[in-house]
Amino acid sequence: MVGAFGLCVAAWLAIGAEPVIAAQSAPGQPLTVMSFNLRYGTANDGENHWTRRRPFLIDVVREADADVIGVQEALDGQIQALLDALPAYAAVGVGRDDGRTRGEYAAILYRRTRFRVADSGTFWLSDTPEVIGSTSWGNTITRICTWARFIDRDGRAFWHFNVHFDHQSQPSRERSAALLAERLRARRHIEEPALVTGDFNAGETNPAVSLLTRGSSGSAPLLVDSFRVLHPDERSVGTFTGFKLDATTGEKIDYVLVPPGTSVLDAAIVRTSRDGRYPSDHFPVTARVILGAGR
Repeated sequence: MVGAFGLCVAAWLAIGAEPVIAAQSAPGQPLTVMSFNLRYGTANDGENHWTRRRPFLIDVVREADADVIGVQEALDGQIQALLDALPAYAAVGVGRDDGRTRGEYAAILYRRTRFRVADSGTFWLSDTPEVIGSTSWGNTITRICTWARFIDRDGRAFWHFNVHFDHQSQPSRERSAALLAERLRARRHIEEPALVTGDFNAGETNPAVSLLTRGSSGSAPLLVDSFRVLHPDERSVGTFTGFKLDATTGEKIDYVLVPPGTSVLDAAIVRTSRDGRYPSDHFPVTARVILGAGR
């Protein structure tokens, strides 16, 4: 099952081995990243039900050809459907309800021929982040973050955190962002870069986003929004569609956040439609980057 990936580490780590990491001074290989809220598969969405839009959604993921993909709201069966259709990928992550396969995942799909999973895990966005199914801060729905440390085929390492913040509680969003920032700063091998994908359920000026992207008291930001690096003045940035066409005027709530100093080669909000329909109730967002240094 997919959940097993999120609870284990690579076999060579289990016996205490450490990988040989390439020097981080020269630029690494470009990395294509996607964040995609899939809309959970059991939702009563009528003509937009998962069974009807699944082939289209898989086509959109295939066409993006991303190296790592952070998905939100994905149920176990949806992840399995993606892995079955796209055998180039494997996944890390667990269901939020039981730490195994029940409930929504914030899973990370990765290109299996390019990356090795050195370590991975999931924490709950609560006062007790290691307690499975825990909630705090006013959110009635369990929220999680899944992360992985990947070793690229050239020996370089980077970290990927994938989150889904609460859709109702602003205190929960802000506390979740603070916990995420804490985990980013506390990661082992701080010199290795870390990126974040996710549905923040918060616009660009929301404190839950600003805590990560704007810094405070004169300090440099922890991360930057890859989309804004290339498109600083773009106004049509809505990423929640509600399955409605031309839903571009709302706020940008889905992100690929990268370290300052990252070279952003491309960044887009993917608005592909087919026969008057979208593959999900969120637009996926993508970025092609050469990661900056860790911190």
